[in-house]
Amino acid sequence: ILLISLGIILFAFLALQIFAIKVQYNIETYPYKIISEYDDFEIRNYEATLFTSVKLPSSKYEDASSKGFRILAGYIFGKNQKEEKISMTSPVSISLEDSMTMMFMVPKKLKKEELPKPNQSEIEFKEMPSKKMAVISFGGWANDEKIQKQKRKLIKYLDAEKIQYTNRFYFFGYNSPYELLNRKNEIVVELDLKQKNNN
Repeated sequence: ILLISLGIILFAFLALQIFAIKVQYNIETYPYKIISEYDDFEIRNYEATLFTSVKLPSSKYEDASSKGFRILAGYIFGKNQKEEKISMTSPVSISLEDSMTMMFMVPKKLKKEELPKPNQSEIEFKEMPSKKMAVISFGGWANDEKIQKQKRKLIKYLDAEKIQYTNRFYFFGYNSPYELLNRKNEIVVELDLKQKNNN
């Protein structure tokens, strides 16, 4: 009976992970083109994109992420004045500042004027211009310690290549909370467009 129970649990776990990977594969993502590839990071051009956003009074990822996700996920899952659902997109973006801002990309087919009005006044719509950004990727579960460690690594790599960057850093998370396998995270920084550099 124990072996049968363990088998059922294992089967359910694998089925959930396969389903999560399949869903993730079909989710619309923040569009970009790779400009340069280095051993440890990439330079990408991201397209101008519309986001839903919420500002959170915290500089800690572990405090801000759950609260921000709950607010924005509630909005796209129908807690708005039209009770209209909006497709989930990827990644979830969090600005790494004293007051973090979490953002969900709006699907490309929707215009700002078509979006339902949020029930919560702290939700805003942000039109982000095209950006050139440096990106470092890492796996596993993100936390404040890992995010700061990867941020320091990215800074070190950019300094070594003499690539100028701004102080606008972001965390990108690509997976839902119930995905345990193949997790993907990124630390991203906007580059200084005035740099005299070919990157």
